[in-house]
Amino acid sequence: MAERKPIESWLTDMDGVLVHEGIPIPGADAFVKKLRESGKPFLVLTNNSIYTPRDLHARLARIGLDVPVENIWTSALATAQFLDDQRPGGTAYVIGEAGLTTALHDIGYVLTDAEPDYVVLGETRTYSFEALTKAIRLINAGARFIATNPDETGPSAEGALPATGSVAALITKATGREPYFVGKPNPLMMRAGLNAIGAHSEGSAMIGDRMDTDILAGLEAGMRTYLVLTGLTRPEEVDRHPFRPSHVVDSIADLTDLV
Repeated sequence: MAERKPIESWLTDMDGVLVHEGIPIPGADAFVKKLRESGKPFLVLTNNSIYTPRDLHARLARIGLDVPVENIWTSALATAQFLDDQRPGGTAYVIGEAGLTTALHDIGYVLTDAEPDYVVLGETRTYSFEALTKAIRLINAGARFIATNPDETGPSAEGALPATGSVAALITKATGREPYFVGKPNPLMMRAGLNAIGAHSEGSAMIGDRMDTDILAGLEAGMRTYLVLTGLTRPEEVDRHPFRPSHVVDSIADLTDLV
């Protein structure tokens, strides 16, 4: 086999890799600093669609991680780009927060419940029965069903929270319609991110803490993959999957010297 090219660009998940429950993981600050000093293209990714890149920049800055707005890539941005490619200037009924609604406004979408082209489901902490009922009726009437990501649960200090995938399952059960998930593990999110920073998969690496989203998405996008053990995946779980990461390391601190 031909030797792989050196890593010239990096993509890294946020929760479980750089941050855990609002606290930076040891070594994350040094890794981000090294990335910025290297001048190499990089992105910090999240499947969470609640926050805008500006929000996330401010949240990370408060805990000592200086990630520029243009280096943050969310499932909301990927979803907006996908819809802009598919149906420019379309309409959508949205269940989600500012991260998603802002991304859709920025591509010129009109948010409406009057015969929308799409029902777009994202993360929110206030899912309402009324909104879900409206989404179900719109999908039954012909609206196309899109979801930002398939994550079934999300982390919190109190324990797991229901996330987009769980709510999408409820809508699917009521309508018989499966959504198209844009976020990880869909490699579309990774390829769109690589395109955004002018990078190529052959010379890129993906860092993540989840085998079923981060590592699978990186693998299917053609990148080298690094699994860190500071998040959801335990060492004994790696071999249970039919695919493997390129490398398994204890934490992001082990990767700083590779930048």
